[in-house]
Amino acid sequence: MSHGFGIDIGGSGIKGAVVDLDSGTLVGDRCRLLTPEPSTPDAVAAAVAQVIEQFGWTDGFGATFPAPVTGGVARTAANVDPSWIGTDIEAVLGASTGCAVMAVNDADAAGVAEAAFGAARPCNGLVIVTTLGTGIGSALIYRGVLIPNSELGHLEVDGQDAERRASSAARDRDDLSWDEWAQRLDRYFQALERYLWPDLFVVGGGVSRKADKFLGRLHLRTPIVAAALRNEAGIVGAALHAANAGLPSRPG
Repeated sequence: MSHGFGIDIGGSGIKGAVVDLDSGTLVGDRCRLLTPEPSTPDAVAAAVAQVIEQFGWTDGFGATFPAPVTGGVARTAANVDPSWIGTDIEAVLGASTGCAVMAVNDADAAGVAEAAFGAARPCNGLVIVTTLGTGIGSALIYRGVLIPNSELGHLEVDGQDAERRASSAARDRDDLSWDEWAQRLDRYFQALERYLWPDLFVVGGGVSRKADKFLGRLHLRTPIVAAALRNEAGIVGAALHAANAGLPSRPG
């Protein structure tokens, strides 16, 4: 048994926990701090260091970030301060914590976790994991391997950015019934079917707790299921991504 550490950086909260890398479960409780305002690199890095210190963690760790991440660098900043654009996430967090860091897009981390331990595990083909929240995050997993930074929430559907119409936030903003929202989700997932022909959809995000209210209203040829790890997926996926990249883990 080995343990890793995952940090999940979001627009409203920064969460972290020790993760059992064999079972994909949290070891003990997680720690959550509010994301600083403004959420500049220095402020977020200081909060991440606080979380790490709570656990006395000194080994490498994985960190999710709400943006495409290439070479450890944030390429956009949808829900955090714009000063993150072009910032080396791994260098900034590494300097604040004294640890080696592996950064990963937040939806990709959720996808890695679901493929290893959750609802995508039984599928040996192409899985599209979507996170429905403020926006729509996406992860492409083919035969257990992540294809990073897919950003499929920004497909144009019916002349609009998909997440503008079909995210969980859009349902709240437009005061949609479950049936009305399901019609928008139908259009979005049908577009993904046409473009990518997946073998399975996995739906995550906070709204996945109410999957029974909308999944049965969709009309798709592709099986679609709720995510299994839910709010722990980012932490678990970040820790696993770091371990898979060769960052040292800690014996359990």
